[in-house]
Amino acid sequence: MINVENLTKRFIRNGKPFDAVHDVSLEIKKGEFAAIIGPSGSGKTTLFNMIAGLITPLFGKIYIDGAEITGMAENEKAVFRNQNMGYVLQGNSLLNNFTILDNICMPAYLSSDKNEFRQRALELLKQIGLEEYINEYPANLSGGEVRRVSIIRAMLNQPKVILADEPTSSLDPENSHKVMQMLQDISKSGTTVVLSTHELEYLSYVDTLFKMEHGELKI
Repeated sequence: MINVENLTKRFIRNGKPFDAVHDVSLEIKKGEFAAIIGPSGSGKTTLFNMIAGLITPLFGKIYIDGAEITGMAENEKAVFRNQNMGYVLQGNSLLNNFTILDNICMPAYLSSDKNEFRQRALELLKQIGLEEYINEYPANLSGGEVRRVSIIRAMLNQPKVILADEPTSSLDPENSHKVMQMLQDISKSGTTVVLSTHELEYLSYVDTLFKMEHGELKI
C-alpha cells in the first residue's frame, strides 16, 4: 500500500545543509496500523508531509497503492490526496468559526455529492458518540473530542490511507486511548493507518513499529 524508497529531504539551517530525512525506505501493507516513533526533531513530520505529497523530496520515490506520487505534478498530487488520503495534523486543525459538522464537511462542500458527505459525517459522529455536538464550535469541545472530530474529517472521503501526526499529543490518558482505539478500528476496516508519536505507552494498539533518529529509520 505504502512504499517509500531511499527518501531524502534536505533543508538549510544556520547556513548549512542538513537532512531532515535521510535515505529512508519502508513498506506498509493494506489495512496495517503502523507507528513511527522518535523524539521531536527526528524527521517524522517531514516524512509524513512527503508521503502526503505536501513537500517534495530531494531524492527517492513514494508509491501509494501502486501510484508514484513523487512523479506527479502538484495539481495531480492534490487530486490524488483528496481521493485517497486523510491527514490528521498535530494539535487542533479545526476552524473555530465553523461548527463541528461544517468543519468535517468543508473539504466536500465543493463536491456535487455534498449531501451524501453530510450524511456520512453524521453517521461517523454517531458512531463515536458526538452527534449531539454537530452545531457546537470547536472551543466548546474537549481536546480529545476535537482530535476525534479531526479523525472523522480525515475519514470522510473513505481514504485508502490515513496519516496521523502525533494524534495523542496533549491529551490525557483516557482520551489518548479513545483516539488510539478509533484508529485501530479504522485499520481493521481495511484502511492503512500510519501515525507518528513519541509517546510509547500507546503502542500496544499498533501492528508495526518503525523508529526514527536524526532523520534516519532504525530497524
